[in-house]
Amino acid sequence: MSGPARTAPNTLAGIALLVAAVACFAVLDTTTKVITLSVPVLMALWFRFAFQAMASSVALLPKRGWSLPPTLHPKFQFLRGVLMITTSLLAFFSLKYMPVGEFTAIVMITPLVMTMAASLTLGERVSVLRWLLVIGGFAGTLIIIRPGGERFSWAMLLPLGLVVSHAWFQILTSRMARTEDPVTMHFYTGWIGTLLASLALPFVWTALDSWMLWAGLALMGLMGTVGHFMMILAYARAPVSTLTPFLYAQIGFAMLGGWLAFSHVPDDLSLLGMCMIAVCGATGAWLAVCESRVIIQPAES
Repeated sequence: MSGPARTAPNTLAGIALLVAAVACFAVLDTTTKVITLSVPVLMALWFRFAFQAMASSVALLPKRGWSLPPTLHPKFQFLRGVLMITTSLLAFFSLKYMPVGEFTAIVMITPLVMTMAASLTLGERVSVLRWLLVIGGFAGTLIIIRPGGERFSWAMLLPLGLVVSHAWFQILTSRMARTEDPVTMHFYTGWIGTLLASLALPFVWTALDSWMLWAGLALMGLMGTVGHFMMILAYARAPVSTLTPFLYAQIGFAMLGGWLAFSHVPDDLSLLGMCMIAVCGATGAWLAVCESRVIIQPAES
C-alpha cells in the first residue's frame, strides 16, 4: 500500500479517538455537576485524583519497578500537580453552580489565554490575526457571563480563574514534555493531587448511603482516565493540526449532557458566545500549531 493509503485510516482513527475523548470529558463534567449536588466538592475531588493515581500506578509500576519513577525536575512535577488540583478544584466549584455547556465554552478559551501569556511573559511574537482571535474569544466569554445582567453571579468568575491556572499548567507541561516521560508526569500529577486533597478529606468526608453516588464517583474517575488515554492514542495517530479543531466538539457534548441531566438549554446569547469561542479558539489553535509555538491540549477537570 502507498503512504497516503496507509495514513488515511490512521487519521480517521485519530479523529474518532479524540472525539471519544472529549465525549468522556463531557460525561466527566456532567457527572461532576450531578455528584457535587450531594457530595462535598473536596471529597469528590479526592476520588477523581485517587482514581487517576491508582490507574497510573497499575499501568506504570509493574513494568518499571516498585520505586518512584525518575524525574529530572521534581520541583516542577510538584508545581504541575498543584496547578492541576487548583484547576480541578475551580472546575468542580464552577460546575456546582454553572450549566455544563456554558462552563465548557468558557474553559475553551484556554488556548487563547496561552497565546496571550506566551506573548506577555515568554516574549513570543504573536500576529495581529491571533490577537484579534484572542479578543473575539474574550468577547464571546463576556456574552456568556454578561456582567451586570440578571443571570450574572460571582460563580461565573470561577471558570476565568480556572482558565488562568490551566493555561499555566499547559505551558509548564509543554516545557517539561521535552525532557520528561508523559506517563511519569501523569503518575506524579495523580499522586500529588491525591495527597493534597487528602489533607482536607477528614474534614469533609460524608457517609454515602446511595449506591448511585458511589457509582457516580467511580464514573468520574473512569471517564477522566479513559478520556486522557484516548487522547494520547489519538495524537499518536494523527497530527495536532488535524485534531485540534475537533477539541471544540466538547462544547456540543457538554450541551447535550446539560440537556439530558438537567433539561438546560443555553439561551440565544449564550449560544452566540459559544460559537464565537469555538470559531476563534479553533482558528487560533490551528495558527498556533502551524507556527509551532505553543502546544494546545483540551481542558481537564
